[in-house]
Amino acid sequence: MLFCPTCANFLVISAETGYNKWACNTCAYEFPISKQMTSRTTLTRKAVDDVLGGDEMWKHADATTASCDKCNHDSAYFYQLQIRSADEPMTTCNCVNCAHQWREN
Repeated sequence: MLFCPTCANFLVISAETGYNKWACNTCAYEFPISKQMTSRTTLTRKAVDDVLGGDEMWKHADATTASCDKCNHDSAYFYQLQIRSADEPMTTCNCVNCAHQWREN
């Protein structure tokens, strides 16, 4: 993709005058294409943000008595997160001992 140096709009390939050129649809900028043009750009992936706050979130989280299905520990952190529609349960638990997560019904 190329952009116009005058008005910064997207340049399109035009062949109105019999030869190929990059042309701007907004202003009168034209750039003749005299040879094959290629460019390659490698994109870097954006770092994924932890939307729940990571390990720092659990320092001040509320805890309740709930039995973990994985390790049978009797204490769990809980938070409310709307995942689906309004009629689905919101409370999600995280085991204090093994960090196993589940939703309360």
